[in-house]
Amino acid sequence: MSSTANGKPQPSTSGSPGEIRIPNRATYWPVAPVDLLLGAPLVARLLLGASPLGRVLQAAALGAYLESAIQDWRARRGIRRIDFHREFGADVDQLVPMPDEVRVTEIGLLAGRLNDEFVEERLSRSAMAVEVDRHLTDYIAAITGQHVRTSVEVRSFTLAGLAFPFALGMCDMLSGDVAILKDTGPFEPHIITHEFAHRKGYWKELHAQVLAYLSLADSSDPALRQSARLERLHRNLRVVSGGEVAEFNQLVSLTKLRPELQDALRQPRAPSNGLGRRMALSTRGLYDWRLRLTGQNGISDYDAGFTNFLHTFETSAVARQKPPEIH
Repeated sequence: MSSTANGKPQPSTSGSPGEIRIPNRATYWPVAPVDLLLGAPLVARLLLGASPLGRVLQAAALGAYLESAIQDWRARRGIRRIDFHREFGADVDQLVPMPDEVRVTEIGLLAGRLNDEFVEERLSRSAMAVEVDRHLTDYIAAITGQHVRTSVEVRSFTLAGLAFPFALGMCDMLSGDVAILKDTGPFEPHIITHEFAHRKGYWKELHAQVLAYLSLADSSDPALRQSARLERLHRNLRVVSGGEVAEFNQLVSLTKLRPELQDALRQPRAPSNGLGRRMALSTRGLYDWRLRLTGQNGISDYDAGFTNFLHTFETSAVARQKPPEIH
């Protein structure tokens, strides 16, 4: 494994860093682009009926959305993307499973570090978005030699979130529009960074998870480091619990974390009624299918895939980059 100066990523390219700007014009709209596409036909019909003017309104909404998406697509063609296997010795289809005993040891190390360096202060969401985008942009540029500049806008609502009630954040692949759907406390820096990685052209969930973690884990800001480590602990606990909520919450109690962090980790019980349970399983199944259809491993990439990637990276003999320390 090659070393890095001061723990920073090692560039893959020579010469001075380049820069590319993705306009993300639709992220500045007062409503989410997808909401506009879904809502414009309904509003037009309610207010104008099936009139030529109503059809013009619908066409205008679609045209604005496509214009923004095409501009972003053209700009993204110039992105120099990270070769994950070359840089980290791991990728979606090249993962070494983490042994159970290693996972249990890692949980203890992370819990101890989180307790020792607990941070309660939080930036506003808008200020946090600016800060995590800077870290993510600089981390990627240190490897590729290219600063990918994008919007730092974040929404708090989108109708698309109603279709996936388990989602904490969403990114529209065409417009780059990002919404953070719930207040997740100390997890929020990592979640925003994950969605911003999508905005910068890294569409695979495992890649977004990894880039969010690595760009924050060595940050000089203790709140950002805390968020990265808490996400890693969370995903390890998910794997050990097998995704069972009751067992997961019991494991959280056994970590001896501070009450504030335990409260952030604990998961609500699954819907108790048959309809609610079926809907939850159906939406998760649909999302898992969508991930597999796009060359990913499914929802497991958030948990087992993410933690196995970090294990593979940290034990790799060929990775060009140096992983951040967790102890």
